[in-house]
Amino acid sequence: MGSRLLPISDDPHETRELFFWFWPSLNQSCPKEIAIWFNGGPGCSSLLGFIDENGPFMWQDGTAAPTRNSYDWRNLTNVMWVEQPVGVGFTQGKPNVTSEEESSKQFVGFYKNFAELFNVKGFEIFLTGESYAGYYLPYIANEFIDQNHSDYPLTAVHINDPVIGDSTAQQGLTAVPFAQYWSNLLWLNDTTMANMSRRHEECGYKDILEKYLTFPALQEPFPVLKEPEFGDPCDTLDYIYAAASYINPCFNIYRISDICPILSTILDSSSGGFDVDSNKTYFNRTDVQEALHVKVGTAWESCSTDAVFPDARNQSDPDNVDLSAPPAQNGVLQRVIEHTNRVIIGSGNLDALLNTNGTLITIQNMTWNGWQGFDKYPDRDFISPFHLDTSTSTSGIGIVGKWGSERGLTFYQIQLAGHMVPGDALGPSFRVMELLLGRIGDLGEHTPFTTDRG
Repeated sequence: MGSRLLPISDDPHETRELFFWFWPSLNQSCPKEIAIWFNGGPGCSSLLGFIDENGPFMWQDGTAAPTRNSYDWRNLTNVMWVEQPVGVGFTQGKPNVTSEEESSKQFVGFYKNFAELFNVKGFEIFLTGESYAGYYLPYIANEFIDQNHSDYPLTAVHINDPVIGDSTAQQGLTAVPFAQYWSNLLWLNDTTMANMSRRHEECGYKDILEKYLTFPALQEPFPVLKEPEFGDPCDTLDYIYAAASYINPCFNIYRISDICPILSTILDSSSGGFDVDSNKTYFNRTDVQEALHVKVGTAWESCSTDAVFPDARNQSDPDNVDLSAPPAQNGVLQRVIEHTNRVIIGSGNLDALLNTNGTLITIQNMTWNGWQGFDKYPDRDFISPFHLDTSTSTSGIGIVGKWGSERGLTFYQIQLAGHMVPGDALGPSFRVMELLLGRIGDLGEHTPFTTDRG
């Protein structure tokens, strides 16, 4: 195990450093490979995933103490959690990137230093993450492809609940059908539901979905949709969010099944839990910072309050954002699929922020390996095996969702998971990791976890 800061380049005067926490595999027969986990944001720490979703131990919201994660990914492979870009968490230096292309070069520069330090040159690289990692990972993968070096062989990529397209297509376009599907859970009144349906039709969203969310996909570019301003009648997601929050004051857009009370957290309020004193945040504890070999006194935040993509045209603007195009729309994700033929995209069906159909219609508008979209709706049963150790890490078993795979791209959905799929569905996410690493053939296998086989 190792944790520390490493510079993003080989410049001896480099001041920008990324933080990582590396955990070697518990599997004695582990191949020469490494999985790297990324949270999103942009600007959120991957230690969120470590604590809440997929770390060797977990301290989830509302729990009194950490527990061992029996679905520990180290049982499969070597794992690193990394904070990036500069400006996130424990990272050091002044953020200066304005695009994913620039950020990816910094990450690969960091990884070269990491590979040298831990002697993992030539290890196969598996990138995995969620949310805004839908931007991060295709561009980072693309940079590894450009490097074309045997010391850094990109093998596969997995992203759940990803931002890969424009916000209107992934959110507003499909928000009303999402609310209609989950109407018994959201419990919105008849007037609200009627207003939603009217907006959905008047904004043209209903017609677009009927024409373009089809299998097979139309072999033509989908229309470019205008992004509505906040409060605009076509801002359907914010309308639903406001209405749902009246009924459920603890409404969680990341997992709509949540109700009051908001649970306590050892992190900070931006992670979604009940507000805590920043001095009591776990990663702001002196003993923790000393153990992680970071600068003691660093004011760690789960998600940065400062821009991590500062626009060079206006450094003082706090709303500066990534200037890169969505990777599903400019050929970047396509190139990664065609290079690896092992890309996995997943979705939790309780996620209202980036709902499943929003991701699917974005995929249907993308061409890879000579054809646009999936020919067939991903409707095969996703089987999560039984695992005996349920005392510390509970997870559903049996048919937990659906999946499909065509031309090097696999898509899956998990019915009872939200935005943070690995934390909501520990066993199914372990199964996805087995697929990513090539340990199993598909998500429909009726076989035990590879780590449970004699």
